[in-house]
Amino acid sequence: LLQVLLNKFPYLLGWKDANGKLAMEYLVTNWTPENKILLEMALQSWMLSRLTSWGATSCIEVMRNRVEDILAEDDEGRRTTLFLETCSIMKQYENVEAISILEMALWKGQLERGWSNDGADREALDRGECRCVC
Repeated sequence: LLQVLLNKFPYLLGWKDANGKLAMEYLVTNWTPENKILLEMALQSWMLSRLTSWGATSCIEVMRNRVEDILAEDDEGRRTTLFLETCSIMKQYENVEAISILEMALWKGQLERGWSNDGADREALDRGECRCVC
C-alpha cells in the first residue's frame, strides 16, 4: 500500500506536518526493523527516483550513499542529523534543477521567436542571455 501511495503522491513526503516535521522524520526517530524498510522505500521514492527522472546521474550516487548511511546508522541522533543533512542537499538539487529547467524554457522560447534580449533578430541565441533573465 505504501508503495502505491509513494508512486501516486511522492511529493507528499516533502511536506511538513503541524509540528514542522517531515513524515520520514518519525520513521528516523522511531527506529524498528519495520520502520527501516518503510524509510528505505520512502527515501527511494522521494529522493532517488526523482533524481533518476531528472537524469541527474552525478547526484544519484551521492544521494544513494547518503541513504545507505542513514539506513546503516544505529545512533538515533546521528541518523537524524544525516537525514536532515540529506534533505537539505535534496532541496539544493531541486533548486538547481528548477533553475536549469527555467533557463532552458526561456532559451527555447527565444529561439522559437528568433529575438534576443536587446531586440535584435539573429539566428544563434546565447543561452547565457536566458540565464541572466533568471
